[in-house]
Amino acid sequence: MHVTKLHPEATIPTRGSDHAAGLDLYANHGGTINPGERAVIGTGIAIALWPGTVGLIWPRSGLAVKHGVDVLAGVVDADYRGEVRVALINHGSEPVDIEPGDRIAQLLIQPLAMMEVEEVDELPETV
Repeated sequence: MHVTKLHPEATIPTRGSDHAAGLDLYANHGGTINPGERAVIGTGIAIALWPGTVGLIWPRSGLAVKHGVDVLAGVVDADYRGEVRVALINHGSEPVDIEPGDRIAQLLIQPLAMMEVEEVDELPETV
């Protein structure tokens, strides 16, 4: 994967350990997410994934367990070159402050099966 900083203060994704499945994504700007509210937080980076892969944005367990913050959407196509942004929602009961440089999500890069779509009159029965 290639990464470029769109903002000088952006943080390049990192792995928390040698065997971590996901790459930590970092907030490029801050904000407060009140209970029940959503926010889109920019990471200040753009990425280029290899063809045949997809980037999936998942919650960080720390934010989810401690504060009830979840990721709403998160598919980064291999040909997308815009800023990687993270849609967060606060399911908790307290406001959550996001500061620049906070780890806000994780990016899992996975192989992708590109299947053709074929309309059929009938599907096989479930076994």
